[in-house]
Amino acid sequence: MILADLILVIHALFVAFVILGLAAILPGKYWRWGWVRNWRFRVSHLLAIGFVIAESWLGLICPLTEWESQLRQATGGSTYPSPFIQHWLHEILFYDFAPWVFSVAYTAFGILVLIAWLLVPPGDET
Repeated sequence: MILADLILVIHALFVAFVILGLAAILPGKYWRWGWVRNWRFRVSHLLAIGFVIAESWLGLICPLTEWESQLRQATGGSTYPSPFIQHWLHEILFYDFAPWVFSVAYTAFGILVLIAWLLVPPGDET
């Protein structure tokens, strides 16, 4: 169960990286945060949202979700009841909408990441 919880935390950190990464780029340009133009950060960020978009359009389930579920089932546990933080991490990450809603939302977010790429290009720290 500890490994499943660890995967849940990694999943939440991945989501935070994608969302907060974009949220930092535009203010980072204004406040001249050099790290928002870091090539590795920006390519990793673009690839992360690209992976999410690709798996949603292909109808694939996130591997982190699969691994967490498999580990919980292998240990004889159900998905819940659970500790407070674990429960709310699930509430934040997993909504009950039609799959196409996620595909559209992920694609729109990916377009915003591309726009940020153009407005705040990586590598130039001026």
